[in-house]
Amino acid sequence: MAEKTTPTPNSNSNSNSNSNPNDRRSSQRVPVAVPVKVRGESGEHAGLTRDLSSSGIFLYSESQMKAGSKLELVIMLPPGMGMGPGGWTLCEASVVRVEESAGKGLGIAATLDRMEFVPEIS
Repeated sequence: MAEKTTPTPNSNSNSNSNSNPNDRRSSQRVPVAVPVKVRGESGEHAGLTRDLSSSGIFLYSESQMKAGSKLELVIMLPPGMGMGPGGWTLCEASVVRVEESAGKGLGIAATLDRMEFVPEIS
């Protein structure tokens, strides 16, 4: 069975260089651009991450959705991000914000509700 992870907020990880008192993130996001497959109410679409953490993600996609939508994401996490060994990861997420993004599709901010590392088939 696949390994499951539970996000663990780190109280020291909230210090961003552009600290915003309205920022509600529980952990610092790391800038990383990796392909992501997005499955929601409007079907399945390709996307690209802008940044992610153990508890949230921001990505660009052509997928039409609104705040409150539930998503399934498949991401190839790079190793060394503090989120396990890296590799294919299946995530369940909840959209918290959608914004227009010139030339990149919609910008989607979501919390990661569940992460499951998918074992590689050899």
